[in-house]
Amino acid sequence: MCGIAGIYHIETAKPVDPSRVRAMLHPMSHRGPDGAGDWTAPGVGLGHLRLSIIDIAGSPQPMASDDEMVTLTYNGEIYNFRELRAELEDRGHRFRTSGDTEVIIAAWRQWGVECLSRFNGMFAFAIHDHARGCLFLARDRLGVKPLHHVRLSDGSIAFASELKGLLRHPLLRQEANLSAVEDFLALGYVPDDNCIVAGVEKLPAGHFLLLERGKPVPAPTRWWAPDFSKRIRASEGEAAEHLAHLMRAAVTDRMVADVPLGAFLSGGVDSSAVVALMAEASAKAVKTCTIGFDQAALDETAYAQQIAERFATDHRTRTVAAGDFALIDKIADMFDEPFADASALPTYRVCELAREEVTVALSGDGADEAFAGYRRLVFQHQEERLRGMIPRVLRKGLFGPLSRVWPQMDWAPRPLRARATLASLSKSGAEGYAEAVGVTGPAQRARLFNDAALHGLGDHVGEARYWKAMAEAPACEPLDRAQYADLQIWLPGDILTKTDRMSMAVSLEAREPLLDYRLIEFAATLPASMRVQRGTGKAILKKAMERYLPHDILYRPKMGFVTPVSHWFRGPLVEQAKALATSSTLARSGWFDMAEIERIVAAHQSGRRDHGRLIWQFFMLEKSLAKLFGI
Repeated sequence: MCGIAGIYHIETAKPVDPSRVRAMLHPMSHRGPDGAGDWTAPGVGLGHLRLSIIDIAGSPQPMASDDEMVTLTYNGEIYNFRELRAELEDRGHRFRTSGDTEVIIAAWRQWGVECLSRFNGMFAFAIHDHARGCLFLARDRLGVKPLHHVRLSDGSIAFASELKGLLRHPLLRQEANLSAVEDFLALGYVPDDNCIVAGVEKLPAGHFLLLERGKPVPAPTRWWAPDFSKRIRASEGEAAEHLAHLMRAAVTDRMVADVPLGAFLSGGVDSSAVVALMAEASAKAVKTCTIGFDQAALDETAYAQQIAERFATDHRTRTVAAGDFALIDKIADMFDEPFADASALPTYRVCELAREEVTVALSGDGADEAFAGYRRLVFQHQEERLRGMIPRVLRKGLFGPLSRVWPQMDWAPRPLRARATLASLSKSGAEGYAEAVGVTGPAQRARLFNDAALHGLGDHVGEARYWKAMAEAPACEPLDRAQYADLQIWLPGDILTKTDRMSMAVSLEAREPLLDYRLIEFAATLPASMRVQRGTGKAILKKAMERYLPHDILYRPKMGFVTPVSHWFRGPLVEQAKALATSSTLARSGWFDMAEIERIVAAHQSGRRDHGRLIWQFFMLEKSLAKLFGI
């Protein structure tokens, strides 16, 4: 696990100053504390920060081929590198090292861009091929590892693992992007098809960018996407058995490391399943860790302890205060862009705890997206059934007006919030789901932005990418469309960004076995009835794990990693919330109706409405704008 950066002159082979590459690496040093390297040649410079995991002494980067015609800088892990190495040796390739880095070089030379389909792993890398006159940038299927890039005024393309690396290039003009602010308010993060800094792009998950000197910069090419358009022919028992087989393989593949390895254990289904399979595959006690909270309603440590005892893990627990907001400035700095998923705070704490004893930790990320584990997906599945039975003209004419007069009940679970359900049913499935997965709805955003900002945004709507993804999804059933969109947008933009930044902040490599592409592709072939049953999701995964996990772990209500931001802004952060109404940063941006922000804060602190998440969004936006643009 590492950090990468580089510069490529696509028009002419101008010299690259190696000090610029090193400057881009410097603010990302947390990604690679074990070593740094840079390499330059006419028209190109590559840099690398190393967190040593495999072949600790033998695979420094950037790495060149024997004939020095191909050079690679790489962030990630290729889990099937040994099998690929054997195949490549049969084809005449010879290796000097025992790690996966050199295998990527040989695979590129053997198969070109087709090498990507042979990799099972998480990665973002850059390959410079002197003979072909190109730079090849690629990102893994699900977007576990990040890659930012930008076209600069001197004709070069600069890239880096994190935005803070690009910001060190003196030619990058740091101008704020209003459309990214709209996206952030809508979704709670800036998705991969946008960036808070104008002109900067993120290479999308499952895409590559082939830059050839003397040719125009092309659009990224998609090389992989989940396909929900096919269905398996198997009984539920057969499907569960095959899923268990895929999960065992995915976990075992990710246990290869030359450094101490462990797992996050929340006590939920996903992390418990990973730990169970690790324990089965390991000759030693698995190292596990759990973060608990000092509020019983948020604490899952008893469930985690139950799993730890069942599988005799080497378990550690640390309790943190629910008011652990001292990390806010550090969290904001690690994300660069505004990021409003408040579970980043406990995620940082569990990564910090894990790093005390291990360098690699397996997580349970991905199962909710693959197997419809989120409540919003279950609600979407149920609502789509109703949409199919009631004509849209009736839904729009009846449910829309009803939703506007129904009492607001922010405090209630969604099944009891009839206003939200009625409003969703009055819309199309894509419109309803886009708002369900979002944070701040279109009507609220329209009140928050001033007239100048609304004019500047034009037709740009944060939810539109969900409408498009769901419309274009290769799907058999409505649930497929929502999951496809989540895998394309929510997963890389929120979940994987959070895990990457928080684990890298403490130089910890996080691995996600439940995002093995073979598992994701299999899950996409399952009928909705195997994913959602009796009003809950992940049905087939729970069935597959029944031989490993107790019933009360598999079938207890989902809790999630909760941070009590609403309480904070009525308690210890009450003054910070009030200060938003007179924030010079938000006012100087020229985008917001400051009186509306003041009304929102007052309504929240009086208890009339719960605006905790929205206030948290503005809290994090203010910090990001101040840091990036000095507003």
